Amino acid sequence: MNQSTCEPDFFTKHVGGPAAQVQLKGAKMGLFTGKTGLVMGVANDRSIAWAMSESLFAEGAELAFTHLPSPSSERRVSRLVEAQNPKLVVPCDVQKDEDLERVFKAVEQTYGKLDFLIHSIAFAPPDELKKPYLQTSRAGWHLAMDISAYSLVACSRYATPLMPHGGTIVTVSYFGGEKVMPGYNLMGVCKAALEHSVRYLAWDLGREKNIRVNAISAGPMRTLSSAGVPGFDEMREHAAEKACLNRNVDFKELGNTALYLLSDLSGGMTGEVLHVDCGYSIVGL
Repeated sequence: MNQSTCEPDFFTKHVGGPAAQVQLKGAKMGLFTGKTGLVMGVANDRSIAWAMSESLFAEGAELAFTHLPSPSSERRVSRLVEAQNPKLVVPCDVQKDEDLERVFKAVEQTYGKLDFLIHSIAFAPPDELKKPYLQTSRAGWHLAMDISAYSLVACSRYATPLMPHGGTIVTVSYFGGEKVMPGYNLMGVCKAALEHSVRYLAWDLGREKNIRVNAISAGPMRTLSSAGVPGFDEMREHAAEKACLNRNVDFKELGNTALYLLSDLSGGMTGEVLHVDCGYSIVGL
């Protein structure tokens, strides 16, 4: 009787972890085969969350998606994810606890569990970004913080019961949360709050729940969100000029970093902000 053989791949040979891909009876298995994740924050094909989704899907992940609660967003995201044939694509307003409760209940009913959560959500009113931070309004500050920082806390709280055996959560930040980036203004303060939330969530969720929480600090990417940042093109040109690799990061590299952070390959990492910016963040000029 012929038996299929499994050839160990790079990860087995060089890292010592489970094989990322094996051929078993003609079926391709990936690093995330049998894993289920919820992706929050896909707006279009230039979203960082979408780059992560493509990398995860290629490695066998089963993905559910949320979108903004509008007909245009539903059409755009549904068309984008159609090739992945997801079982769940649902609207969600992260400012409403009832929406979050409904989304995570739908995930539980559809999949029964959750292995990982991607949070790639941020917003500040465009008028607020055009002002010096000193002129930020109270209402604008609360809105931006609610969507860009507190939503990670709320989403993590709802995701936790679906990860009884542990899991991983990844969010997306930017260097403007650590250093002053003129034009980033209010959003930089939101990213600072987001990054420290990652640390406190890692503490709260790690010790008893075995849930890891990390962030990717991406270089300046052309996304729907970045379109509202004054001087963004200049920021991007400056980053490429000063970065160690003399270029900006691309979406594929961000997707591959998500594979690492969401997999067991990074099993000893939590509470970290991992810079994926071609070395820009280490340069002192």
